Amino acid sequence: MSGTRQECGVEGLGAMGQNQIMVQMLPPAAIGLIVALFGLVIGSFLNVCIVRIPAGKSIVLPSSACPTCGALVPAYDNIPVLSYLLLRGKCRSCHMKISAIYPIVEILTGLLFWACYRVFGLTTEALKWALFSAILIVLVFTDLRDRILPDVVNFTGLAIGLLISFFTHPTDGTALWLSNKIFDFPPPWPAISFADAVFGALAGGGLLWLVGQVYFQMRGREGMGLGDVKMMLMAGAFLGLKRTLLTILTGSILGSVLGIAFILVRRKERDYELPFGTFLGMAAILVMFFGSPVVNWYQSLLMVR
Repeated sequence: MSGTRQECGVEGLGAMGQNQIMVQMLPPAAIGLIVALFGLVIGSFLNVCIVRIPAGKSIVLPSSACPTCGALVPAYDNIPVLSYLLLRGKCRSCHMKISAIYPIVEILTGLLFWACYRVFGLTTEALKWALFSAILIVLVFTDLRDRILPDVVNFTGLAIGLLISFFTHPTDGTALWLSNKIFDFPPPWPAISFADAVFGALAGGGLLWLVGQVYFQMRGREGMGLGDVKMMLMAGAFLGLKRTLLTILTGSILGSVLGIAFILVRRKERDYELPFGTFLGMAAILVMFFGSPVVNWYQSLLMVR
């Protein structure tokens, strides 16, 4: 009887249980390599999004083609990074140069996916930050290339951020602090996590909208597009209130320092439109990995725990 139970137990693991055992048997370095390679593949898809979404084209059809001659790109020329290197950065048909942005996006996505695994492990949190990284990469490069932060990317990201908050533990602390003030017993952690996401979204979008309104009243012209507001609305759903504020601060510093340097080097006019969304995206990536120690340090200064 006991032997039968053991056999049934092994069979009852199913495919998911067996996959979990196989993953546990793999060394961390092998898992990291698999995650990075998966990131390269996702990066190839993100390239499609970066090029086609601002142009209002489908990201599914038609197949990839050379932007110069229109020749379809065969599967063997569409291998992330490797195909670019083998082709020496040129189209096989017309021999025109292929933008270096393509391999840069693929490598960056692979590195960020690997970093998410190394920092957060094989967890729902790692999935959350990998998704956030992918969304940010699209926004950073569409803003850099076309000065566009597409609504479809921002609002899709906002929905993902709010949804995944139900499956990740709260880390911001704002909603928990408020619930302790209001309720005798704190709500369940999914509700706390969702509330943190809502607070972050409102803070990110609301603060940038307010800054834009103040600038418009003072200067008589828009200094910040609504795309930046929507981007921080989305980012806040992932980051929570505290790290959202830190992202805006860091993005403003990056925009000031790097933006001024770019204007001086390229000899642009003072009213040159800088891609503020790009700086916000860079800041969000930095805060994603290094923001918690900074927030904890600042709170220790204020004696707020």
